[in-house]
Amino acid sequence: MIPIDDSPIVRDGKVLILAMDHGLEHGPVDFEPVPETIDPATVFDIGRHDAVTAMAVQKGVAETYYPSYEDDVNLLTKLNGTSNLWMGEPDSAVNCSVEYAAEELGTDALGFTLYGGSNHEIGMAEEFREAQEAAREYDLPMVMWSYPRGQGLKNDRDPETIAYGTRLALELGADVAKVKYPGSKEAFEWAVDAAGDVKVVMSGGSKTDDYEFLKQVETVIAAGGKGLAVGRNVWQRENPIEILDALEKVIYEEQTAEEALEG
Repeated sequence: MIPIDDSPIVRDGKVLILAMDHGLEHGPVDFEPVPETIDPATVFDIGRHDAVTAMAVQKGVAETYYPSYEDDVNLLTKLNGTSNLWMGEPDSAVNCSVEYAAEELGTDALGFTLYGGSNHEIGMAEEFREAQEAAREYDLPMVMWSYPRGQGLKNDRDPETIAYGTRLALELGADVAKVKYPGSKEAFEWAVDAAGDVKVVMSGGSKTDDYEFLKQVETVIAAGGKGLAVGRNVWQRENPIEILDALEKVIYEEQTAEEALEG
């Protein structure tokens, strides 16, 4: 097993995943603010930025677009995902095998969503086990989208819930845990502590203004987080390169949001 810090998706111990699995998870509506982003090539072009350590996409997008970008972009193949049309208890279909991602797509890493607390948690955990063990055979890092949610959870951003999510990632064998921001530096520190040696990164979430977004990322890094997995807060902007320049300073150089925006 290759140490996570030696994998292509890590730079100086940090991670910045540019996610574009939104077309499946949320639908085309997410691309309306910047209509050209409905073309995955537009976002792959953004993913060439030095700050980006990997692009997270579903199998179909990887098959069609990644061959044109494999020299410039590290691929993170999302193994599961479900459309926003699904209205049942949180669950996620497995859409790609580890073997196919490794041998046919040439992926550099794998992503898997686990909805801890869902009525489908047991089945999803068993699917994760199968994927995680196969990933080890190919020396591929596994990123867990650890999103506790379901009818038994009242608040999926509660600090205790977020810390439980990072602990699930550790206990089940992930290398990186992607979680929602729990609201404060102290709460994120707890989530980092609960994760042990697993790298904890923040989910970028819905688009916010530049300062608010960068300040949150600054707080995550100060709390011991190792970066970000972000989509809309980058490619829903008219100038995504500008925000990636600022994120590079906050994540890798550990500058403040103010310093990063000053240029």
